[in-house]
Amino acid sequence: MSIDIPNQYVEVAIPVPMRQLFTYQLPTKLHSPKVELGERVIVPFGARQVIGIITKVESECDIPANKLKNVLSRMHSSYNLSAALLQFLKACASYYHHPMGDVFQQALPVLLRKIEPPKIMTPTLWLCHENIDQQVLTTLAKKAPKQFTLFELIKTHLGISWIELRTLGFSKTLLNALKDKSLIVEQEQLAQQFIWQPESLNQKNKLNLSVEQAVIVAAVNQSLEHFSCHLIEGITGSGKTEVYLQAMEQVLAKNNQVLVLVPEIGLTPQMLMRFEQRFNVPIYLHHSALNDNERLSTWLAAQQNKAAIIIGTRSAVFSPLHQLGMIIVDEEHDSSLKQQDSFRYHARDIAILRARQLNIPIILGSATPSLESLQNALSGKYHYHQLLKRAGKSTLAKMALIDVAQQQMEHGLSGTLKHEIKKTLERGEQVLLFLNRRGYAPAINCQECHWIADCQRCDKPFTLHQKQQLLICHHCGNQQRIPYQCPSCGSVRIKPVGHGTEQLQDRISELFDGYSVVRIDRDSTRKKGELAKLLQEVSDKKHQLLVGTQMLAKGHHFPDVTLVAVLDVDGALFSFDFRAAEQMAQLLIQVAGRAGRESKPGKVLIQTNYPEHPLLQDLVNNGYHHFAQHALIERKQALLPPFSYQALIRAEANYPSYPDKFLRSLCLTSFEGCEFAGPVPAAMEKKAGKFRYHLIIQAKSRKHLHLGIHQLLQKISSNDLQKTVRWSLDIDPQDLNW
Repeated sequence: MSIDIPNQYVEVAIPVPMRQLFTYQLPTKLHSPKVELGERVIVPFGARQVIGIITKVESECDIPANKLKNVLSRMHSSYNLSAALLQFLKACASYYHHPMGDVFQQALPVLLRKIEPPKIMTPTLWLCHENIDQQVLTTLAKKAPKQFTLFELIKTHLGISWIELRTLGFSKTLLNALKDKSLIVEQEQLAQQFIWQPESLNQKNKLNLSVEQAVIVAAVNQSLEHFSCHLIEGITGSGKTEVYLQAMEQVLAKNNQVLVLVPEIGLTPQMLMRFEQRFNVPIYLHHSALNDNERLSTWLAAQQNKAAIIIGTRSAVFSPLHQLGMIIVDEEHDSSLKQQDSFRYHARDIAILRARQLNIPIILGSATPSLESLQNALSGKYHYHQLLKRAGKSTLAKMALIDVAQQQMEHGLSGTLKHEIKKTLERGEQVLLFLNRRGYAPAINCQECHWIADCQRCDKPFTLHQKQQLLICHHCGNQQRIPYQCPSCGSVRIKPVGHGTEQLQDRISELFDGYSVVRIDRDSTRKKGELAKLLQEVSDKKHQLLVGTQMLAKGHHFPDVTLVAVLDVDGALFSFDFRAAEQMAQLLIQVAGRAGRESKPGKVLIQTNYPEHPLLQDLVNNGYHHFAQHALIERKQALLPPFSYQALIRAEANYPSYPDKFLRSLCLTSFEGCEFAGPVPAAMEKKAGKFRYHLIIQAKSRKHLHLGIHQLLQKISSNDLQKTVRWSLDIDPQDLNW
């Protein structure tokens, strides 16, 4: 939209926590070239200068001229947001009742949010040399298998980026070694749009589809020209990724782009490898492990139609893809797809919104779909597909419960479990031990006076990290040295309480001497490329025992893991959060899915103090789908989501009375169709020195909820108590523990 008039006023979205847009006058010298919506401009705001996005251009303005400030300058037009992306961002801001300026910033990489012009680094690709000494290659295959594997990967591509290679677990050392041997060369990537070629599809790696898979692919292909949402509920190992790959073929063949959302970076390497093996097209990654320049490169590749496929975590949903033809959301149930601070969006939900606006299909895949998605599928809003058989000869692992109250425990392991681990290792197979608690121990205490080392900022115990010799609060990041004496009684009898993955790794190494143990959690995978490296080592059978948190639970394929042990699930059985049972069931099924993924049968053992609990019994005996259907009946009877709609207002302050009074003042007025629950202290009332309270607003219809929220926000704007607290609004909250 372009306008050329003598007087121009622009409405600008500025990244400030204010639910309004700001009007500026455009000086005559900035009229040319014509102003476009979605353009970045530099404007004064208070004592500083900021970058804003133009959302409207007008020739008249009701605000007196002496109260208007001028736009200072216009930014490079190559980085404008498109009309379709603007419409999408406005819809997101409206649905989540979030300041539009902050939402717009989500669609810009960090370097485009700064006033200084970004230094565009020309992307490079690694290719094989045209003339290769075959004798060098033969020697490489014998003496340096890792280098040879890397060479073979590069050889199968017309060019592959360092970002992709790093994500796949390769190092600069390996690259430089191949370069020194004159086997590969680095070249600048040509700035050209993606165009499908006959060699873009690698037919060798294309698998034959089962009847179930073929039906789903056919259904998706029939809906490529219009919006449709397909939910694939496929048991772990049933071949959902192959369905994604074959459904994408026709989209890419039309020179359209595909966006693939994954919940965590940990799922990226294996998925990227599958995509690299199938498609010889430009694939770009988008996740938090990239630096600012790499993120800008991905953003520009998407905007300039150079990227055929973008694989990314939740914020990739804002990528400026102008030729987007399909969206895929893998593990759609995962809570990581929900942003828990600032702009609290759910990537799955707004991906569906974007697909609807662009009139394109979207695929949601999961072995354990969320109850919201499952209800939409069962009610006919989504196309519902099921994959009930595992691919190949593998079968679902058998699940069993171990009553720890009837067992003698050693280092958190029951006698039955130790016996099963020993038998599995003797067969030459691998074991996965799942404990969703990182660190050495969740607390330390004094054996004399029972003092516990609590974080004073959170009123929660410090977690012991033995290797770092630190006590770390996992809630606020507070750290301190491990005390040699009890500060309460002076005793030196300070012992760890409970078990974490770090301690479990040490104890397992002692119990099963001679077998290699690897730990995969947030602490052991902090370095770039470390996760991909460890996962590759597991696949290469360098480790027989795997200890890890939920990072290991999803999406990974470990062919030789035949025994999965879940050490502690009892905490989720008695949570106040109505979603806790659903989340625990999803986690258990996902972890169980790592066992027996090839021809070898798998077994899953769950240690619990409550083996008769109906949730555990239902999961073990009937599976997730049966559990989910009964959970939906319970939710309907209790009028809980997805049969109602919720919003959560969080408030925090230095004193508990402030957020309590603030939230209580909001309940004094009733809103049509809305009910209030609270205010109540948060599950963890004190965090990082702040006292936190919650207020839930619930309605039977989405319309009533949003009308009520709109009225509530107006009430808050005139509420003097808002100055005493820090508050936030969360539409469709997923976790009441925050």
